[in-house]
Amino acid sequence: MASKVLDELRYSKEHEWARRDGGRVVVGVTDHAQAHLGDVVFVELPSVGRAVEAGKPVAAVESVKAASDVFAPVRGKVVEVNAGLAEHPEWVNQDPYGKGWFYALEIGDGADADWKTLLDAAAYRAHVAE
Repeated sequence: MASKVLDELRYSKEHEWARRDGGRVVVGVTDHAQAHLGDVVFVELPSVGRAVEAGKPVAAVESVKAASDVFAPVRGKVVEVNAGLAEHPEWVNQDPYGKGWFYALEIGDGADADWKTLLDAAAYRAHVAE
């Protein structure tokens, strides 16, 4: 079965999605990623206020199969985390583009350049089909 890919989002090659709203970017893992992870049992979220660099690990996700880092798609500062994932890590599997989001960033200087390196939906679909 093909993974769900939303046209309005941008994607990293490491399988994070990013939804931009002005100077804020919400980040999660893609449907493709959660399907390969299997049942998510734990999520480690970053601290609010933490500065992050594009392409660097920010959070972690553990499943019954594996543990994986969650990378920052753009540089910025963490301004919000999805605290509900502590009690409900299964949201990552059930609703990766909705309730299963991980954290939100206030974008930093240079983030526009980072944004331009992310894949659009068509490019991400091609990436996961490889």
